[in-house]
Formats: sequence, C-alpha cells, structure tokens
Amino acid sequence: MSKNLKNTYDDDIVKLFIYATMLWGGAAFLFGVIAAIQMAFWQFNFNLEWITFGRLRPLHTNAAIFAFAGNTIFAGIYYSTQRLTRIRMWSDTLSKIHFWGWQLIIVAAAITLPLGFSQSKEYAELEWPIDLAIAVIWVVFGINFIMTLVKRRERHMYVALWFYISTFVTVAVLHIFNSIEIPVSFLKSYPVYAGIQDALVQWWYGHNAVAFFLTTPFLGLMYYFIPKAVNRPVYSYRLSIVHFWALIFIYIWAGPHHLLNTALPDWLQTMGVIFSVMLWAPSWGGMINGLLTLRGVWHLLRTEPIVKFFVTAVTFYGMSTFEGPLLSIKSVSALGHYTDWIIAHVHAGALGWNGFMAFGMIYYLIPRLFDTQLFSKKLANAHFWLGLLGIVFYYSSMLAAGLTQGMMWRAIDGSGQLVYPDFVETVMKIVPLYYVRIIGGTLYLVGFLIMVYNIVKTVKASKGEVVQVAVPTQAYDAHGDVGTGHRKLEGLALTFTVLATLAIIVGSVIELVPTMSMHKYVKMENAVEPWSPLQLAGRDIYIREGCYVCHSQMIRKMPSDVLRFGNASTIEHSMYDRPFQWGSKRTGPDLARVGKKYPDMWHYKHMKNPREVVQNSLMPNYTWLYNKDIDYYSLRKKFSVLKILGVPYSDQQVANADAHAESEAEAIAEGLKEAGVTANVANKEILALISYLQALGQKGGEK
Repeated sequence: MSKNLKNTYDDDIVKLFIYATMLWGGAAFLFGVIAAIQMAFWQFNFNLEWITFGRLRPLHTNAAIFAFAGNTIFAGIYYSTQRLTRIRMWSDTLSKIHFWGWQLIIVAAAITLPLGFSQSKEYAELEWPIDLAIAVIWVVFGINFIMTLVKRRERHMYVALWFYISTFVTVAVLHIFNSIEIPVSFLKSYPVYAGIQDALVQWWYGHNAVAFFLTTPFLGLMYYFIPKAVNRPVYSYRLSIVHFWALIFIYIWAGPHHLLNTALPDWLQTMGVIFSVMLWAPSWGGMINGLLTLRGVWHLLRTEPIVKFFVTAVTFYGMSTFEGPLLSIKSVSALGHYTDWIIAHVHAGALGWNGFMAFGMIYYLIPRLFDTQLFSKKLANAHFWLGLLGIVFYYSSMLAAGLTQGMMWRAIDGSGQLVYPDFVETVMKIVPLYYVRIIGGTLYLVGFLIMVYNIVKTVKASKGEVVQVAVPTQAYDAHGDVGTGHRKLEGLALTFTVLATLAIIVGSVIELVPTMSMHKYVKMENAVEPWSPLQLAGRDIYIREGCYVCHSQMIRKMPSDVLRFGNASTIEHSMYDRPFQWGSKRTGPDLARVGKKYPDMWHYKHMKNPREVVQNSLMPNYTWLYNKDIDYYSLRKKFSVLKILGVPYSDQQVANADAHAESEAEAIAEGLKEAGVTANVANKEILALISYLQALGQKGGEK
C-alpha cells in the first residue's frame, strides 16, 4: 500500500455497504408485507412449498436483521471508525472479504430458508455451514476493526467506538455458543443443548442479538451521526460513560424474561425480570443524551429531513426500551407473551429505531461521499411522513390485536370456565387489524422506495469521485464535559476490549452454567421417552415447514393456559428436544398436549385443507406432504448423532431406525385406509408428521 493511499479513507467499502443496505432492505420490507398479507389471507400462500408463511417469516426476520440492519451497521462503522481514528482501515483486503463474505451469507440464507433448511431457533435459524461462515466473516471484520484501533492516530477513543467494540466481542460470543451443534448431513444438524438448556441459551442469544446487533451498534451510530448532523457536541460525556458500561453489563442478564411463566426455574425468571427492569435507567440515559444533543438547534427539525429521521429514531429507541422492561414484568408478560403485542414491540424498534437511523445515516452520507447535494429534500420529507405513518398504523394495529388476544385467552367466567374456549374465535376477532397492518407495512415500503429513487438521482448528479484525506489532527470531539479518568482507558484499545468482554461474560456465566447440569432440574421419575424413528422424522418435517412460528409447545402455569390446553408443561416434557419448541407466538393453539386429542384422519384432513375440519382457519394447505416420500435413509445417522448427545437410544434402535420407521408408517397408513382414505399415502411425509403430532404429550412421565 502506498503512503498516499494510507492517508486517504476507504470510502468505496462504505458505498458498497450502503448499496447492499438498500438492496436487502427492499427485500426485507417486501417479504414482510407478503407475510402480513398471508396472515390475513391464507390463499396468498399460493399452495407453494417454498413461500408459505412458515418459511417466509424466518427469511423476513433474517433479511431485516442481518441483511438490512447488518449492512447498515457496517457502512456506519467503516465510515465513522476511519474518521474517529484518523486512519484508513487496517486492511483493504479484509474489508472486501468482509463485504463479499457477508453478502454470500445473505444469499445462502435466502436460498436455504425457503427450501426448509432451518434450526427453528429464532434469529439463529441458519444451518451449520452458514453458521461457520458467519463466525469466520465476523472474525475477519473484528480483526480489521481492532487493528485499526491499535494503529489509530487519535489517542482517545470516542464513545461510538466503545459501542462498536462491545458489538464485536458480544456477537462473537453469542453466535459461537448458541451455534454449537453436531452435523447430521450437509444442511442438517442437532444442537448440543436440549429442552430447557436450549431454551435458555437460545433466548440468552436471541435477546442479546437484539441488544448487541440492533442496539449497541446503532447507539454508536447515534453518538457519531447526530452530533455531526447538527454540528453540536454530544450532551454529556459522563452520561455516555454511565450509559455504556451499565447497558452492556445489565443487558446480558435479561434473556430469561422471554421465558416467564414457563417451566424455567423460578430463580432464573426472577433474575430476568430484575435485570430487565434495571435496563430502564441506562437505556433512557442514552435516549436523553441523544435528544439533548439537539439543544439549541431544534429549529432544524423544520428544515432538515435528516434531523427528523434521527430524532424520531432516538424517540422510538426510548419508547421500545420503556416497553421492553414493561413486558418483562411477570404479570404484563402473562398478558402479552405469545400475542401480537410482541410483534408490535419488535417492529416499533426495528422500523422506528433501526430503520429511521439507517435512513438518516444514508441521507447524511451519500451527498458527502459523492460531493453533491441531496436530489430532493421534498422526497426525503415525503419518505419520513410515509414511514412514520406506516409505523403508527403497524404498531397501533398489532398492539390492539395483542391486547385483544391476551384478554380473550385469559377470560374466565364466574363458573371457572373459559369465556372463549374456541381458539379460532380469538384469531378471527383480530383479522381486521391484520388489514391495517398490511396498510402500515405497505406505506413503509413505499417510503423506502422513494428514498431509493432519491439516492439514485443524487448519485447520478455526482461530478466525480471524492477522496477524503486522513490527517493526524484532533478528531471531532463530541465530549461535552471532559476530564474524567475514563479518558486514560480510552487510550488503551485492547484493555478496553478485554474489560468490555468481561462485563458481558459475568452475567452469561451466572445465567447459563447452572442449567448445564440437567439432573438438578429433571425429576427422573417423570422422565419422558425419546422420540421413535417415525416421530423424529415427523418432528424434523414440522421444523422444516416452520410450524413453530405459529404454534407453541409450552403450556404456562397460568389458569387460563391450563384450562385451554391441559396440565402445565414441565421441564421433563422437552428433555430430549433438540431444538426446543417452546415457541414465541400463538397464531394457532399450543400443541404440547395435542397428541391423541384428534384421530389420525383429522390430522390427515387438517394438513391437506385446514378449513375442512376447522372453519375459518387461516393456516395454509400443505399438499406436498402427500406426495413427498419420508427420508428413511437418514434416520440411522440422526439416531446415531442424538445418541452421542446423550439420548438413551440403544445400539439396536440406532441400527434399525429406518426399519422401525417404515413399520410405524405402515400401521398409520393402514389405519387411514380403514378410515376411508383411498389415495396411496404409503411412505409419504404426512404419515411422519401425524406420528409426531400424535406423540405430543403422550411420551410417558407426567401427562
């Protein structure tokens, strides 16, 4: 690398990540609108295997988080890091490997998820080869980022860099430990954790993926771009210190609040509640720091669309971080969990906080990267108001739907019976609100497309490439009140990184390690039987089809849950489940005790055309299950892997898994024939799925 090149910033990589942000953002928002339509109109599943809601929903969430938000993060980090360190990124080669590697991962996800290759773990659905690729590319990014800090020409690290550091180390820890699995084949694996272990590790990951992928890096962007946009120092340097260290230390403990009122041990639930409520303070400290940076320049809200986006984003951050701890209180969770209120909460953060921060950043960067003016402020303003209106429609409709669901589910009359025993009735009541959600999502998508047009026109108006020189002068210092001892720590990049790592490891160890000893929690007298070969084949089909996105398998301890679904679930019921299936949303009823509730013929009809047995059902048809053959060949390998993981299968059971499955399938097929099925369903996947569903809640132990 020439000396001259060392003195210039690498803004080409920033441009690439911005282009990727707009490309994948459009895909994520489009998939979201389609999924919203499918929720209201089952016909829009089009009876196509690869585009059903169960497969499209994880594609939408992964596209929104890792493709749209991920590329946003990297664009902002590469731009701001170079200017805060006054040096070009350490390695152009690593920057390019990072960019193209990340895009290939996104493409791999876009191919495998619609094909049904999924681990069913929320925000971690991708299979093991892609997990490995993510780890490698993340390390490539981390090395480039940390080495840039080591070689920096600015002694002190500005607050944005602190949040980038915490993002790198925490996401690495989360991804690696949640993705420990044993491959069965090229695109199939089983996690090393089972049941309660898998649930806790997954939501330690899932909650903190939101914390350290959708929060801390965006806070770093907030601390950099808002002061830059309004040419003001950040409101309080001391507040930023408290905000940072309190946030990363407390956030990591809060994962169990996703599992309240379940079979999770009470001490873990209580710990999750306590630390979640504590999050109010540092979260709002960050919001206040961001908003008060605008002191004296509030008039810019009237004239600058960029400022509108940033201020609204920080406001949504404050709203989301108020609502999150609120939903983490046990009594509130009892009402909101499994309902559309959670969907409202998630999208207020994703669309308002992450989306508007991304849009404001893009509007800020593009004119500077191309040395031109934004093509149209009027279009940017139109984008803002359409996006904001879309969020309001989306959030208000899903909040109303969630509250309606929660209250209908738990309504009990004076005689102690459910007021609304028919689950479908609770679904049909909120369908009109799903129409409103479609309108909100469409408005947001239209606003985004206006932005894309505006950016394209802006880039076309550019007169040529802009080369910005890195000079070793004092960095833009947004530290409003300086002079603390923390400044010394900012001069030690590696020490700072180690301390940030320790801050997140403490809570992780205390939260996770005790549950690794299953014998402390499992009562062996209540132990269940492992899945039979055909039941396991059916379970894998259930996961492949994404049934977990609409159905839970966790009956909570609340009276209404017990009245509706049966005795509360215990830890033993899922002790051999890899991955666990406790669920996070009930668009359909809980299935933990559905076994033997209906005859095989009912399930046969239900999967082919749900409306034949459940009037007004919104569930799609799964006709391909009647044409595809069961994969008997893979069962011996699956049993072998599960035995290695501790499932008590004998050598004989492993060796004869395929033959046993064929025998089980033959018996179900014969029963269906006697019940009046004339089609030849021998060895078809529907038999395996029926076998699995009929086994739920019927595996011995405490039924």
